[in-house]
Amino acid sequence: MTSKRCTAVVLAAGNGSRMKSSVAKQFMLLNGKPLVCYALQAMEDSEIIDGCILVTGQSDIDYVQREIVEKYRFRKVEAVIPGGSERCLSVAGALREAERRGLFDYDGYIFIHDGARPFLTQEILDRTYDGVRKHHACVAAVPAKDTIKIADPEGFAATTPARSLLWSIQTPQVFDAGLILKAYARLMEKEEELRRRGIQVTDDAGVVEMFTDTRVKLVEGSYENIKITTPEDLVIAESMLHFRRNSGNEIPK
Repeated sequence: MTSKRCTAVVLAAGNGSRMKSSVAKQFMLLNGKPLVCYALQAMEDSEIIDGCILVTGQSDIDYVQREIVEKYRFRKVEAVIPGGSERCLSVAGALREAERRGLFDYDGYIFIHDGARPFLTQEILDRTYDGVRKHHACVAAVPAKDTIKIADPEGFAATTPARSLLWSIQTPQVFDAGLILKAYARLMEKEEELRRRGIQVTDDAGVVEMFTDTRVKLVEGSYENIKITTPEDLVIAESMLHFRRNSGNEIPK
């Protein structure tokens, strides 16, 4: 346990559209277990995380409580909360409900993680915990491997940023609790205005960058910390688990 309370918010409210499946991706089976179980197990096993808020679809709450939280004995899951139509709305709703229920300390830390990232490790949790203690806001990330092009409105290459400056952002994204609450409160106040202007916020770090003066530190994640988004990703994840079993280093459990 840590001196300040660390609360994890695990997001599992997506749908199966890009997976081309009628089953939401977070409930698809990976090595015989629902995908979201892997992220929850990492939180369960961590000495850093004190409690967990699981965000899922409104119609899935009873199923998740019975077939995931209770069946797999995730004792750190303190609440199963309905998500919104978009990621930012799911996080904002989870933070409001957790605040209402007193599920975190304002001077503690909040770890926000995608339930579709099954290969979260204790090393990543350790590094992001160290990062948030030093910098108040940090995200797991890895240097970009590919050259990235910025396109113009017609779809032609306009500029090529230096690859050494580009990072692929992952989760967990970790913040002082008071900081991320303040940032999301401001986002909700400005939600309609941002929609009218066509501005999208795709991750929690973006909310902090937009509405606070706090800089977000990039912390070493892992190239294995992939997000399952398409059917091909699930095949890759199965292969990774197969390799880990054969090498005697199966992670996660």
